[in-house]
Amino acid sequence: MTDATIPRVKPSVGAVKIHELMLEYGGVIIEGFLSPAEVTELNSDIDAPFEAIQQGSLSDVQALKEFHGNQTKRLTNLVTYSKLFRHNILNKGLLHSILEIVYAQDNCSYWMSAAQAIEIHPGNKAQRLHRDQSQFRVFNLLGPEAPEAVVNFLIALTPFTEINGATRVIPKSNKWTDFTDMGCPENTIPAEMNRGDALLITGKTVHGGGANRTNDEKRRGLAFTFSLSYLTPEEAYPFQISRDVANTMTKKAQRLIGYRSQYPASSGGLWQCDYAELADFLHLDSVDEPSQVPKTNGYH
Repeated sequence: MTDATIPRVKPSVGAVKIHELMLEYGGVIIEGFLSPAEVTELNSDIDAPFEAIQQGSLSDVQALKEFHGNQTKRLTNLVTYSKLFRHNILNKGLLHSILEIVYAQDNCSYWMSAAQAIEIHPGNKAQRLHRDQSQFRVFNLLGPEAPEAVVNFLIALTPFTEINGATRVIPKSNKWTDFTDMGCPENTIPAEMNRGDALLITGKTVHGGGANRTNDEKRRGLAFTFSLSYLTPEEAYPFQISRDVANTMTKKAQRLIGYRSQYPASSGGLWQCDYAELADFLHLDSVDEPSQVPKTNGYH
């Protein structure tokens, strides 16, 4: 068993301290990252879509079926389903302050790789331990000193407890020299959280969803990852999210989902059209400032 811990902080400690703790321990829990009102509204936004989907994976690959969980529901395309998510969460100042530090050496340029609500139902086994950056193999080969390919925010939308499937983490596994080593379950500790708390981990940290050993308790969380702009995201947002929805979002949020260029033209440009800003080619409307975003009940 490991005697390491995951530090817990309040949002008020600021992005610099949160980033330092993430690098030191591999992960940090930000208590109250979402307000109670935001959690309630987000759950309300996704309750019906969750009810409409089945447990288990849509993949035909057995390894992925096991990874996704036979008694787990995974809801993607949250930008479309939830106004709270696209207007509030994607514009949170603390979120972007952290990401700008993480990707400071890469033009502060990043986009959202994936966003899904995950509901682990009773009887689901523990997920295979993994590092989120493993889909970009070169970063594992580069070891602990590699740039941060991916960071993951895991937000508790219901309480996370050891018995209901709280995410399990191996603290400081981001510092191991051999990234082919995924440790073992005995090395993990549960990231127990209240509603609205967020576990922030680097893509180098070994973790996995826990087993839900309850009889009737569902563990619901929001997992959304951000990656370097020169890496391909998991989800093809411009093909999922309509122009009508994208038009209501801030420029910052539009960039996160691939509706705007990633690098500025002065830096060589990425994800552009005719060497110009993609949004200009698309004649894309936007809301310039978060204060102009249509307010929801949980907005603050």
